[in-house]
Amino acid sequence: MARRALITGITGQDGSYLAEHLLGQGYEVWGLARGQANPRVSRMRKLLSDVQVVRGDLLDQGSLISAVERVQPDEVYNLGAISFVPMSWEQAELTAEVTGMGVLRMLEAIRVCSGLSRGGVSGGSGGIRFYQASSSEMFGQVSETPQTESTSFHPRSPYGVAKAYGHFLTQNYRESYGMFAVSGILFNHESPRRGAEFVTRKVSLGVARIKLGLATELRLGNLEARRDWGFAGDYVRAMHLMLRSSTPEDYVIGTGHMKSVRELVAAAFTAAGLDWEQYVVCDQSLHRPAEVDLLCADPKKARVQLGWEPTVSFDDLVSMMVDSDIRLLSDGGDPDQDSSWP
Repeated sequence: MARRALITGITGQDGSYLAEHLLGQGYEVWGLARGQANPRVSRMRKLLSDVQVVRGDLLDQGSLISAVERVQPDEVYNLGAISFVPMSWEQAELTAEVTGMGVLRMLEAIRVCSGLSRGGVSGGSGGIRFYQASSSEMFGQVSETPQTESTSFHPRSPYGVAKAYGHFLTQNYRESYGMFAVSGILFNHESPRRGAEFVTRKVSLGVARIKLGLATELRLGNLEARRDWGFAGDYVRAMHLMLRSSTPEDYVIGTGHMKSVRELVAAAFTAAGLDWEQYVVCDQSLHRPAEVDLLCADPKKARVQLGWEPTVSFDDLVSMMVDSDIRLLSDGGDPDQDSSWP
């Protein structure tokens, strides 16, 4: 009998790649969605026709219990979140409710449906494994570089704070109820499916517009921030490996290499045969209220214990995104409405 997975955030970048990966592994895949009429759900159904959808909302405890009872999953991947960091200052309360408290509600739904009590005594269906999408933004103002599973957290945004809450709560349910619950501390991971508001996609779309004569400049904030950027398709493999491991442990997932936003911009314009310095305008209004200057993973534990390695280089990732957006805009696509999913 096929294993069954339930994914929150299935319509997002990570959810789509994870669904594809699990389907390729022979899984029965279900996606949690707030409403069947959601246009993003309709688009996902066209691209991932084998995915089934169940109604549920990370803001509604009862709906999550109902969803888990209906699907009876072997694995739950909690990828749903208010994930655009700048928006978390504008909607701090909603970010806390969805990105933080949503983790608690999903863990409680699994606990209730599995009949788990304190001390790890299990009854009912039991055995549901839980993955929490933690984030490198939890490190924030870093105490050491590179960052490992034991590096202390100092988040610098409401998003990072909410993610830290969910991370510690996942550990707590693992220790209190004997639940197979893990967190993947994922560093920045990108793809042509990334939302248009994120800096990597903003850059690739900006380059595409300039290349096609649709724009004459690209306005950006802090060019000196440094990140560890990888390919989202690689990172969902790590999520799956964590839940198929023999013991529940948390892992840092990243490439171990940092690049600045300036280097990202230069690579993107080079991929299109353009000189970035002729088109990029630095805009102070686009800086964060509290900046995270550098993030760099030490993925040694994942490499040794999970056998996980990234396969797509930084330059190849950037070229992939620029080429995809040039094709999208050339075909008349709307990046705010149309996905760049192949």
